[in-house]
Amino acid sequence: MSKTILITGAGSGLGQGTAIGLARKGHKVIAAVENWPQVSGLLATAKEAGVDLEVTKLDLLSKDDRETVFRKYGNSVDILVNNAATGETGPIAEVPVDRIRRVFEVNVFSTLEFAQPFARLFAQKARGKIVFTSSIAGFSTFKYLGPYVASKHALEPIVQLMRDEMEGTGVQIATINPGPFRTGFNDRMYDTLDQWYYPEKHFTPEGPIRDVQQLFAGDELQLDPQPMIDFMVDLIPQDNHKFRNVFPEHFVGNVKAYQDSLWTKDM
Repeated sequence: MSKTILITGAGSGLGQGTAIGLARKGHKVIAAVENWPQVSGLLATAKEAGVDLEVTKLDLLSKDDRETVFRKYGNSVDILVNNAATGETGPIAEVPVDRIRRVFEVNVFSTLEFAQPFARLFAQKARGKIVFTSSIAGFSTFKYLGPYVASKHALEPIVQLMRDEMEGTGVQIATINPGPFRTGFNDRMYDTLDQWYYPEKHFTPEGPIRDVQQLFAGDELQLDPQPMIDFMVDLIPQDNHKFRNVFPEHFVGNVKAYQDSLWTKDM
């Protein structure tokens, strides 16, 4: 059955691939992107792919944008996919706090602020689904990825509580938790480090930071994004599935082992 699906963060990466994939499957897709150049770019990409997309500008940090998109599309949406995110990297003891604050503004506060009117509307209708793209970083930690990891850790209990508190309303709440994929997101996240980190000024040695950067922004760890896109395209329209959806599935075991290890760690 065809659904009307609004997905944020559709200007690139998993969001763009998922928007096009859902449209190709016959769903009406409203693809929200951060700025006007991305609107033009996505319309051109959709035309090249031979699919119809409704593309709209949505800077999550803009109250006007959030209200305009809800006012224009809210009543027609069956599924909201909160996929937009940003990130920062660097040693958590030295990352400028304003940079961490902005990550939380996008990944947590503005995401929730955008989702709340849909939650209210869906509850009134006693139907609808809200999906949040989180990350395996929502329940694992990785050195020098503190701002992003912390924001996803904050998002996880918010979504879990929304799920528990809205049980019985007819509204479905779920997360999708991707592993590391080669979309350019990790690379751009590490680019932010060079805007403020100077080895001669900061006490954290540069070598270990660059080693982790090479791991997460290099080709060895990052995976082909197409299987993740296919997973999201298949899962999002489903009427019934698990609350938490990790992909690739083998990361589930890694995460559980990591969480168990925390109980035996010394200071």
